[in-house]
Amino acid sequence: MSVRLGALQRGHRNRIREILNATSVFRDEEVNVALELFDETFAVGPARAPYDPGDGVANYEFVGSFSRDGQLVGYVCYGATPGTDRVYDLYWIAMHPQFQGEGGGSQLLDEVERRLRQREARLLVVETSSRDEYGATRHFYEARGYHPAATIADFYAPGDARVVYTKRFTEAVASHVLHARSNAELSRNE
Repeated sequence: MSVRLGALQRGHRNRIREILNATSVFRDEEVNVALELFDETFAVGPARAPYDPGDGVANYEFVGSFSRDGQLVGYVCYGATPGTDRVYDLYWIAMHPQFQGEGGGSQLLDEVERRLRQREARLLVVETSSRDEYGATRHFYEARGYHPAATIADFYAPGDARVVYTKRFTEAVASHVLHARSNAELSRNE
């Protein structure tokens, strides 16, 4: 099954709930948080979020994964981490179970990484659970070059640690440093 990426609209809210519930991984509180991020983005803003809004986005950015018939089958939510130098958080990524294992999740994550490289992001931070149900999720990140950076025991609940993964965009850092050096040399030569 091939999927295409596209913008989300206010009307996708119920489908996002269906996708999250269908995974049988997220607790009700977690689904509610995901919907709060969606609501915060779409309640005041446009009925349709730009597909690639770029820099200047206030909080959260969304990308949808759509089946050939146009049905939303997955999505990702990410955003800049306030108070940091080019660090972003991946807040949510989910594919409907009927579409898992077909590359749609990888396609969503690749798109986020592509956008962040264009912005010369330094780091993408992902937080997930240590619960057994999240084993496939942790493997998904590790297989894509994400490295465990921290584990906070009993964070979500007793026996449920927060596992933090990161991915560094070294070429973006190198580009940023080279650009800064070039600007410094130009200033000295003037």
